[in-house]
Amino acid sequence: MSSPCANAQCCPHNLYFSTGGEYASGIGPSLTILRFQTEQFTLKDGPVRITLFSRRCNRRLGTRMWRRGANLEGATANFVETEQLVEYEGLTSSFIQVRGSIPLLWEQIVDLSYKPRPSIIEHEEMTNVVQRHFHDLLQRYGDTMVIDLTDKQGDEGNLSNAFAAEMEKFPDIRHVHFDFHHICGGGKFDNLQALYDEIEEAILKQGFNYCLDRTNVTQSFLARKSLDSQLQRMGALSSAESISQSDSINDKFKKLWVEHGDELSLEYAGSYALKGDLVRYGKQTLPGLIKDGMSALSRYYLNNFHDGVRQDALDLISGYYTVSKSSSSPFQVIGFEPYLPVASAIIVGGITVTTFTLSQVGRSAQHLISSIIFAGLTAGMVALVKANGKQLCSRPRLCGLI
Repeated sequence: MSSPCANAQCCPHNLYFSTGGEYASGIGPSLTILRFQTEQFTLKDGPVRITLFSRRCNRRLGTRMWRRGANLEGATANFVETEQLVEYEGLTSSFIQVRGSIPLLWEQIVDLSYKPRPSIIEHEEMTNVVQRHFHDLLQRYGDTMVIDLTDKQGDEGNLSNAFAAEMEKFPDIRHVHFDFHHICGGGKFDNLQALYDEIEEAILKQGFNYCLDRTNVTQSFLARKSLDSQLQRMGALSSAESISQSDSINDKFKKLWVEHGDELSLEYAGSYALKGDLVRYGKQTLPGLIKDGMSALSRYYLNNFHDGVRQDALDLISGYYTVSKSSSSPFQVIGFEPYLPVASAIIVGGITVTTFTLSQVGRSAQHLISSIIFAGLTAGMVALVKANGKQLCSRPRLCGLI
């Protein structure tokens, strides 16, 4: 693929960078505009306009926990194309990144735990699913390089290792792993430079990459690198200049990407994106940590008690589920969901009474006995809720996971 276009009449999609998933090039029936925003500033007495488009694929549409991985056709969940369009003195240049879930068959069923364990679905079609996924990418974009940003340890490490094993079956596709949390932990955002150094030659050579997860922080870093290159080639910057040298321009660029991440996160997870201050300030701040904490709590609530109904609504309006008069209602079997408020009330009440009776223990032995009884009842109810976590959560009922 060629470098950024030097002619405003050329196709604006001549420089591609991808960070995950797959995409049907152009706005077709499987793609909808999710976000559109623009910023303008001046360089060398000329106006520069940056426009950020986000387009979401509807081939595996859904909420964060109930749509993970790929379906049997190879379409991935949370697939979004983001295009950074730059205009300067009649020239137009475009930089595209694509993000999406790891293209394996896997699930992460909510069960009231803070972080449900991801689980790989054993299926004879697994390799064919990955093959369909990359066949589609290669047909649409040509040469592809995979950048995997998942952890190498724990349950996520198992998912990453399974993906790496599948990628070994595709020797023509380069696979790069970058443990984002380990390398960039503690707000060491600048360590992303190590990733860029590793893939820079491939970016300049083929203009296209493919990456997974830890999306907005990494995407914004790479987009800034691309923006410098685009503006240098268009003559708005010299080869030694960067937008980061101007606080006002850099702030506008960061604002675009922070709001971009928030919008995509709201669509998929139901809350603002985490680590937004890393994009805006290059480090984590106390207000950012507080905001992340609130977003994490919001995600927990929505994932466990709301997203099942939301997923059903998405499946219905997108046409993946068709109502049939001859079929019984999928909502007849409701499981334990209605009992969760009662169980929650008992737990809260038990904790309150136990705390109160403990504070009165010094007055009589009866309060001690009452504390033990209420503490035991509360612990028993907590154990019962934990054991039946999957049944108590809001679950989609219209369509299967894959």
